[in-house]
Amino acid sequence: MSTLRVDTIQNAAGTDSPISVPGTAKAWVNFNGTGTVAIRASFNVSSITDNGVGLYTVNFTTALVDSNYSAVCSGSRSSSFLGYGVFKARPSSASACPVYFYFEDSYSGEGAMDGDVLCVSIFR
Repeated sequence: MSTLRVDTIQNAAGTDSPISVPGTAKAWVNFNGTGTVAIRASFNVSSITDNGVGLYTVNFTTALVDSNYSAVCSGSRSSSFLGYGVFKARPSSASACPVYFYFEDSYSGEGAMDGDVLCVSIFR
C-alpha cells in the first residue's frame, strides 16, 4: 500500500487553489461558542463573529465564487445536555455564512443557545 502526502491539492494545470478543487470542503471550522468565541481548528475561515446568543457568522479567508454553497452544521452543549440541537445556516454571501444554533433540553427548555463545540463545513 502506498501513502500519499501532500501540502496542497490543485488542478492538473496547477492554477487552482484548494478551495476551487471540486468535491472538497471549501471551508470548515470547529469553535467554542461560549464566553469569548474561539476557533479551535479551521480551514479557509479567518474569524467567527458572535452576533448574540446562538447566532454567529463564519467569515472566509478567501471568498467563494458565489453564495450557492451548502453549509453543514453540528454542535453540542455541556455534558448536562440531554436534548437535541437544530443547526441552520443561511448562505447569503460569498465571503461569510451566518449560522444559528438552537437547542432543546430538559433543563433549560428550548431556544437559541451558545454551544461548547460548534462545527460548520462549507461545500460548493
